[in-house]
Amino acid sequence: MWKLDRDGKRALYQQIADHLEQRISYGEFPPGSLLPSERKLAEQLGVNRSTVVMAFAELRSLGIIDSRTGSGTRVSATKWGATPRHTPNWSRYTEGGQFLPNLPFMRRIREALIQQPALIDFASGELAADLAPTEEIAKLMSTHEYTSYLGYDNPQGSMPLRQALVGYLEKYRGIRTTESSILITSGSQQSLYLITQCLLSPGDAVAIEDPSYCYSLPMFQSAGLRLFRLPADAEGIEPEDIRTLFKQHRIKMVFLNPTFQNPTGTVLSDERRRQLLAAASELRLPVVEDDPFSLTAYDGNPPLPLKAMDTAGSILYIGSFSKIAASGLRIGWMVAPRSIVERLADARQQMDFGLSVIPQQVAGQFLQSPFFEPHLDRLRMELRFKRDILIEALNKELPGMIRYNAPNGGLHLWCRLNSAVQDGKLLEETIKRGAVFVPGSVYGSDSGFVRFTFARPRTEEIEQGISAFSQALRLLQE
Repeated sequence: MWKLDRDGKRALYQQIADHLEQRISYGEFPPGSLLPSERKLAEQLGVNRSTVVMAFAELRSLGIIDSRTGSGTRVSATKWGATPRHTPNWSRYTEGGQFLPNLPFMRRIREALIQQPALIDFASGELAADLAPTEEIAKLMSTHEYTSYLGYDNPQGSMPLRQALVGYLEKYRGIRTTESSILITSGSQQSLYLITQCLLSPGDAVAIEDPSYCYSLPMFQSAGLRLFRLPADAEGIEPEDIRTLFKQHRIKMVFLNPTFQNPTGTVLSDERRRQLLAAASELRLPVVEDDPFSLTAYDGNPPLPLKAMDTAGSILYIGSFSKIAASGLRIGWMVAPRSIVERLADARQQMDFGLSVIPQQVAGQFLQSPFFEPHLDRLRMELRFKRDILIEALNKELPGMIRYNAPNGGLHLWCRLNSAVQDGKLLEETIKRGAVFVPGSVYGSDSGFVRFTFARPRTEEIEQGISAFSQALRLLQE
């Protein structure tokens, strides 16, 4: 992100004017497009509004922009030797296409984190740098040789990595599979994207948990799918609801995160797992099991995944390195029937010709290295410690104002406020005070729910961040 040179000889307003002129000339702001308001630009750049006013005045004097009361400031339609009829209407293009943008709250959170890197981040669903096995992976990379071949690899994924995953899945998740039934992806979201684009058709009905991380992903709506909700309680979804939805809407697929569910942290009970598998088999209904958090179980004993109990071949199993090691490796996997793997591998090859070879080799070596289990032990201990710090801070800052159930694994704490407030106002007030979280409505809940991710902030930041949230909440309740 561009920054002002506050120690330079050139005046700040001139730097801003030059930067805007450059962006306009590059086509980032096409002729006729609306520029940010003076107030918003001043906040983004950390300057007085009068500085931006002077920069705009400089650009107006050059005929680059036009300002009209009540209509804002726009790029001149005739500057740069162009006229509107010769310039693509980029705004129309950004509003078109079938792939929808992120939800407004998610875009606002991303924007805030980019503009204010010091925000205490309870929103990002990834591990902090100190929880990743950085030193272990560095040792592996320094002591292992990597392939000299840097061309396209097998579109299904590196064979050594798939072989390593066969052992990993049996040892840690009780899943018996073969290399031919595994597809390597760039993470859980690419797995979900391939499923929604290749195995389903516009108009198909699918079932998701309520609340659900899937609700926050526009890829489902982009694929033209109809979403139907499965209400969840402390033991997860009720399998009988699947039969009801099948009868009423002929649902084609079910998407579940049964272990330390995102966002609630709940675990589908053993009895309901058995009932779910029976219903899926009876209805011949595929179930997508997203399982990113199971190995974070704080006691080291996660429940068996649905896939390990599946005798009818109903489960498409998705896993990832992102929540147990390092999201930056961009390694995920799917276990599915061979015909499905081949179909999705063909589609993925059309997208990117396959994943980078080196991260796949690193991931395979890490799974088979003596570093893996000690890393998991440390990760579980650190996550539990951060969870406890977060709960202690909530009890101190918001006694009697918030309810939650402490999860036994995962990265998230799902909370319900005892008095409702507007999600947008609460988010903005919290950002002003130096922290950010995800409103529950992002996951399909009513206003008054929040998700705090405790894996991302540093331990010493957690209490400070909850204090900022508490101040914002109390302000809105006055």
